[in-house]
Amino acid sequence: MVVAAEEITERTIRYYRTLGLLDPPQGNYAKTFSEKHKLQLIAIRLYQSQGLPLRKIRDELYGKSLEDLIALEKQATRRGKKGAPFAMPFLPLTATESWSIAPLAGDFLLVSRNNQQLPRAVIEKINQLLLSATPNSETEADSKRN
Repeated sequence: MVVAAEEITERTIRYYRTLGLLDPPQGNYAKTFSEKHKLQLIAIRLYQSQGLPLRKIRDELYGKSLEDLIALEKQATRRGKKGAPFAMPFLPLTATESWSIAPLAGDFLLVSRNNQQLPRAVIEKINQLLLSATPNSETEADSKRN
């Protein structure tokens, strides 16, 4: 999964504009960005953190008003304070998508939207990382099985 960088660069903003993710800046000579632009960038990062590809993010953001974006940010802030992940609804499956799911250690799953399979060695490395990040997960999983 791609993780969004902390800093949003001018180049990234131009790229988002090219893809239609971000409204055009205001003004003719001096380009300015409004509160709506800031909220669009926040929404893009929220959707990215959920693993949505940019083309789906564009579809999600299309036609969103300032009020919609404010509500989205408030929802994410409330969820973030509670420690719960911000859950975004996925758009319907398109004809070009074919998902595959691989079980991992503990309660984790690896999902591919393009039916890509990772080599077994890579999955084993991911499992090792998961187990090292949550040392009690192996013993908890064993106790649940018994």
